[in-house]
Amino acid sequence: QVQLVESGGGLVQPGGSLRLSCVASRSIYSIWAMAWYRQAPGNQRELVAEITTIGTTKYVDAVKGRFTISRDNTKNTVYLQMNSLKPEDTAVYYCRAAAIWGQGTQVTVSS
Repeated sequence: QVQLVESGGGLVQPGGSLRLSCVASRSIYSIWAMAWYRQAPGNQRELVAEITTIGTTKYVDAVKGRFTISRDNTKNTVYLQMNSLKPEDTAVYYCRAAAIWGQGTQVTVSS
């Protein structure tokens, strides 16, 4: 069973950027869809972005044009590049592969 480890979270000012990484314990080549979710305090976990093994992507409307998801199958890694960050992007960000979740990484956007 694959394990996922996220990193790259932190504190950033509004308008700043962060890049999240999700490293899998084995090859992700055969995993059709990899995704990033987020959960803010008091809110339900929501899908942020998803990428398939052929590179098809989708994003929640709130992050379109600001976030970019990518995957490197040779490194068993999925990335989430987050630009123009807003306070409302503050949340714990989770990586998901099929039914497997990572432990999450905190992103805080604040001045």
